[in-house]
Amino acid sequence: MPHSNVLGLDVGTVRVGVALATGGVSVARPLTTLEHQSDEFWHEFDEICAEHDITHVVIGLPRGLEGQETDQTALTRAFGEELVLHSPTLSVSWQDEALTSVKAEETLQQSKKPYTKGEIDALAASYILADYLAEQERHV
Repeated sequence: MPHSNVLGLDVGTVRVGVALATGGVSVARPLTTLEHQSDEFWHEFDEICAEHDITHVVIGLPRGLEGQETDQTALTRAFGEELVLHSPTLSVSWQDEALTSVKAEETLQQSKKPYTKGEIDALAASYILADYLAEQERHV
């Protein structure tokens, strides 16, 4: 069953990139970046979910180059558990995030315009979400 409004998250130790897909379409766009360790993080997350009527969240799952679990994988899984406790009405899925940050940075470099680390994170989140949506379409 497709989800109508979905967030994609690229979870890092400093920032969380956020992307959005609305109306059941398979187009993901970068939305914003949240400061992960901020006291306002969950408040800002809740505001985004309310503003966009979010029903589902896709979290990028990092792994090592050979597919193994890493320290960042464990931190991301812990974040996912915290999200489920904080927002029990949201459904959550995991998506392999292999090389999404590298791809995002390469894309921004090609634009030949200045960019921030936050923009890399938000664009990476959009790639994570786009990959998830493409997989869902293949299984329909």
